[in-house]
Amino acid sequence: MSKRKLLVVEDDPGLQKQLRWNFEDYEIHLAGDRPSALAMLRECQAPVVTLDLGLPPDAANASEGLAALREMLELAPRTKVVVVTGNDDREVAVRAVAQGAYDFYEKPIDPDVLRLIVARAHALAELEAENERLAKQGSAPLDGVIAGSATMREVCRRIEKIAPTQTTVLLLGESGTGKEVMARSLHELSQRHSAPFVAINCAAIPENLLESELFGYERGAFTGASKQTRGKVEFANGGTLFLDEIGDLPAALQAKLLRFLQERVIERIGGREEIPVDTRVICATHQDLRAQIADNRFREDLYYRISEVTVTIPPLRERPGDAVLIARALLGRFSSVHNRRVKDFSDAALQAIQAHPWPGNVRELENRVKRAVIMADGRYVEPGDLELEAGQGLRVQSLKDARETAEAGAIREALAYSGGQIGKAAELLGVSRPTVYHLLKKYGIEA
Repeated sequence: MSKRKLLVVEDDPGLQKQLRWNFEDYEIHLAGDRPSALAMLRECQAPVVTLDLGLPPDAANASEGLAALREMLELAPRTKVVVVTGNDDREVAVRAVAQGAYDFYEKPIDPDVLRLIVARAHALAELEAENERLAKQGSAPLDGVIAGSATMREVCRRIEKIAPTQTTVLLLGESGTGKEVMARSLHELSQRHSAPFVAINCAAIPENLLESELFGYERGAFTGASKQTRGKVEFANGGTLFLDEIGDLPAALQAKLLRFLQERVIERIGGREEIPVDTRVICATHQDLRAQIADNRFREDLYYRISEVTVTIPPLRERPGDAVLIARALLGRFSSVHNRRVKDFSDAALQAIQAHPWPGNVRELENRVKRAVIMADGRYVEPGDLELEAGQGLRVQSLKDARETAEAGAIREALAYSGGQIGKAAELLGVSRPTVYHLLKKYGIEA
């Protein structure tokens, strides 16, 4: 087991020797002045430092020591610095702690007390490092989102950038890609996270009821309206309103929604009072709104109002490796929920998951895994449990094959760009002419 590191910043050779002996079970690094202390900290990255504020020992010693403290914490903010001061100068020590020092100790040195302070500092540094490691290990790009592919991680980064703003967002993607999960992430990462998140599916509510569901109604507005009722828009006041399947919104309601987005006021059905509502609007659809605009089925002015920022969520088939990653996460969850001792997918099942195009995206994957957990006879899920055909083998390309494919593609592209001129192609590729000839022969490419 490696020794714990300790950087001792002390200009007195006698004290250096004493401290080295006192901390013989540590990996000691010594420095006698501020420049060498900073250089040593960069090199050894010790989590704990003892710093003598008397650098150098003169009337202005405190200012040099405090400057060293400040620069150390700028270089390595998590470092625990134990400042050592003499002459009963507690005021300087308190200033040092106020500037970020972990603790202070007054000379003359009591080896046992100083060892205890340093040991506590090391324990705290190790605990913080472990917490940070566990947080990174268990973190996902967004809460509820499992993403390993570069395309989906880029979507998550966009969501994280957009979330703190007040912009109206349009989420595009096929059914089952997780548009509502992304909408909730936008809400949770915003300043409105403590206020309501109100979702409504515009395609799931009959047209004659959708207006009252959105905007509410006054008592007596129509037969059966026995009391005043607030709509979803009012319930979302201060929070976020998520309008799923906005492409199915009837034309009459498109005009009313446009007015709300422009004026930020609504009128209940049967009412005359304008009610101000402060809510962020997020819309989603799997339809091509531009095609609907061309067919006069969706208002162009409304489209530009709801798409201040547009995020397109890729289908599962365009997220390499994510299907297996998500399937394993779902397997663990459903095994626990249904009290099933299913350990993992068989190799054949993994091949089947990877080979399937997933037209229903994550929703289809979720349904198949849930069914497989319930139906599996053994500890491993087989393709039949997923109701999928066994794959023909994992579609994972070896690094050698990937490298050769990339090389051959780059050579063909360079030859096309250079019109078949070997010299120009070599210049574009950053290699010599003989290397190009060798690669042409290797891959059977004609110049």
